[in-house]
Amino acid sequence: MAQRRLGQILIDLGYITDDQLWDLLEEQKNSPEELIGQIAIRMGHVTEDQVTEALAEQWGMVVINLKETNIPAKVLELVPQTMAEIYRIMPISIKDDMLTVAMADPQNVMALDDLRNLLGMEVRGAVSNERDVEEAIVNHYADKDDSIEDVINEMTSDDDDDDDVDTFDLASMDELADAAPIRKLLNMVLLLAIKDQASDVHFEPFEDEFKIRVRADGVLYEMVPPPRHLANAIVSRIKVMADLDIAERRLPQDGRIELNVGGNPVDMRVSVLPTMFGEAVVMRVLDRTVVQLDLNKIGMDPNTLSRFRGCINNPNGIVLVTGPTGSGKTTTLYSALNEKNEITHKIITTEDPIEYDIDGIIQVPVNPDIDVTFASALRAILRHDPDDILIGEIRDYETAQIAIQSALTGHLVFSTLHTNDAPTAITRLRDIGVPTFLITACVEAILAQRLVRKICTECRTEFEPSDELLMELQLPIEQAREFSFYYGKGCSRCHNSGYKGRCGIYELMIVTDEIRDMVSADASVDDIRNFARTQGMTTLREAGLKLIFDGVTTIDEIVRETVMEDID
Repeated sequence: MAQRRLGQILIDLGYITDDQLWDLLEEQKNSPEELIGQIAIRMGHVTEDQVTEALAEQWGMVVINLKETNIPAKVLELVPQTMAEIYRIMPISIKDDMLTVAMADPQNVMALDDLRNLLGMEVRGAVSNERDVEEAIVNHYADKDDSIEDVINEMTSDDDDDDDVDTFDLASMDELADAAPIRKLLNMVLLLAIKDQASDVHFEPFEDEFKIRVRADGVLYEMVPPPRHLANAIVSRIKVMADLDIAERRLPQDGRIELNVGGNPVDMRVSVLPTMFGEAVVMRVLDRTVVQLDLNKIGMDPNTLSRFRGCINNPNGIVLVTGPTGSGKTTTLYSALNEKNEITHKIITTEDPIEYDIDGIIQVPVNPDIDVTFASALRAILRHDPDDILIGEIRDYETAQIAIQSALTGHLVFSTLHTNDAPTAITRLRDIGVPTFLITACVEAILAQRLVRKICTECRTEFEPSDELLMELQLPIEQAREFSFYYGKGCSRCHNSGYKGRCGIYELMIVTDEIRDMVSADASVDDIRNFARTQGMTTLREAGLKLIFDGVTTIDEIVRETVMEDID
């Protein structure tokens, strides 16, 4: 049966008229991301309580007044504070193994599925308003601030000292993996990683300990390690969540876990690797809310962005993005494709692996085991009449050759290379066997990029750098002293690292006719770089210096991520 719309329910309850609903729908056209209930409250047609009542009617739930509800302590113990905050829920009661939670957003029904999987029990939703849920979380969890250390201490006190690390009984391991303490620990690790916008979570077995490390802003941070003998149970729990074979401990396995956090899908790619002391697990966190596929939001300065937009709108040719692993190349290319993703454009990608699925773009995963390589996939893609093609990476001459053929036959090809800067990409293409005349015929632009950590805004502090530190920037000290310099002292928000978040620095070399002539004449990389600078190219170091002088990042970050160019 089709679900009744919220506007119609508000009319049926007598809170608004038909004319007012038409006004609301007209207003929603101007702000399509705003929900109809929020618009009705903003325009003064209804109160927050009336919208809550209508939502309860729409989703078949009861309305809960959290201010008048007594919540038992044993219920609060079932749901950690981190989970309550991320899913915007408040646990209320439990009866016959059925947990009832008040939801700030009852339309996020997938959150209930996540809670069932994470908590291992039936969960039923009730409706409350967002402000009351937030206040209830603050009030009820004030003295119950669960940390990973507390959970591990509980587990340690409950453990028997006789547990043998090397024994493996499938039945008992299956039971242990489903135990409440294991679930609670893993839930906290995963939700904290999502909350901190981490990119990876590492579970690593060693002879005497089982480490958990989280990569946030490109740097690994270690969490408090759980007891070593629980390694198998934790790995088995991850395997259960990722739908992998818990009995297979000798072969690598790959899977995925899909969560719905705060109404947004979060995809976790799970890789299990057998090691000498057990199985290591790495979970790649793919959260679309963290990586915004929008060229306006990737940190490119306005001049470089305008020139790059001109390149991606060329009718044909090759646009390369270069940089080391983890420098954000794929995000930049996705953002470019997302901008061109219109009904009039056919875009096909071949990737290893596919990071994010984008509606309207056909994406082909590479699978070398069955001979689906970049080159073989590209041959098939050309028969599908694409306008734009993305090749995950040009690794060999065969892939480069087909990419060039595609560009020469009227397609715009995007791809990545692993080089230190933009001009060096010309040398790399020569090294893999591409003739110079084909490089000059096809390559339209090369974008080099790096990701640098941003100074935490909560603890940003001005300081006077030493002459030795300024000399690392290879700038005249008198000139550098004219600017202010900052660093992060470290606070709870940034885990005392002084950094929070990352932004890109970019170097865009557009291959003009003059640069083509230089490449044909075998000019050196330095000569090409110096000439490109005269045509408006900002080098990675220069882009980094601008971020330092703007107080966005530190000298250490730019020195670590860039090299000084030899400039005449």
